[in-house]
Amino acid sequence: MALDSEVVREFVRFEVDGGIGTIRLDRPPVNALSRQVQEEIRSAAQQATDRTEVRAVIVYGGEKMFSVGADVKEMATMPAAELAAQAGAISSSVSAVADIPKPTVAAITGFALGGGYELALCCDRRIAGADAKVGLPEILLGIIPGAGGTQRLPRLIGPSRAKELIYTGRIVEAEEALRIGLVDEVVAAEDGYAAAWRWASQFVAGPARALAAAKAAIDDGLDVYLSEGLRLETEAFGALAHTDDRVRGMRSFLDHGPGKATFVGS
Repeated sequence: MALDSEVVREFVRFEVDGGIGTIRLDRPPVNALSRQVQEEIRSAAQQATDRTEVRAVIVYGGEKMFSVGADVKEMATMPAAELAAQAGAISSSVSAVADIPKPTVAAITGFALGGGYELALCCDRRIAGADAKVGLPEILLGIIPGAGGTQRLPRLIGPSRAKELIYTGRIVEAEEALRIGLVDEVVAAEDGYAAAWRWASQFVAGPARALAAAKAAIDDGLDVYLSEGLRLETEAFGALAHTDDRVRGMRSFLDHGPGKATFVGS
């Protein structure tokens, strides 16, 4: 695939093609999230946020493996105080993906475990190949998920089911993952990235500021009381009154009916 542009670091690439950015993990054989990989994810997420030509983002680990999570070999050699501080570092690096103000989707192949699945949880949608296996097995190491798993997973599937998965550390295959809400779609093993591309592509010509406002209202609203969430929604709605896309969208609706507007992203 010919790319519009590509930013290459040692283990994480940020590729842009046709308005879609791909954060591509490339640390064979299992895309373990070492401290260096974490910082490169943070940098790629910032690129995705800052570049106005990027309208949607895919997080992808390649054809065989999403990520097995933190680099256990690296962690095992850390002094206790350093290891304790590491949770904040990995949490903030994957949260940089959650903070991208654009539609995001994880294309999961192979294993997405521990910090790898926590990275997928930071995306708006998760599409898994039929061979995918996901889970948060940190308890089996005598620790707990430290990159958002204990917080994002209960919000996604409810506290009871999340506790069962976190307490046992069991690994979940694709079809069960779909059934209980760990992923949103399962496709043929080789079609994960293509399916993520199809999902992301529908937003390339969309109203970028309205999409960002919708994402912020939903995500921020989950953390507050309903009354405060409604206030956030009202503020976001009001701010869109001043956008070119709002004028274009309403005029097109009146002239041509719904779904025919040409947006400019401002």
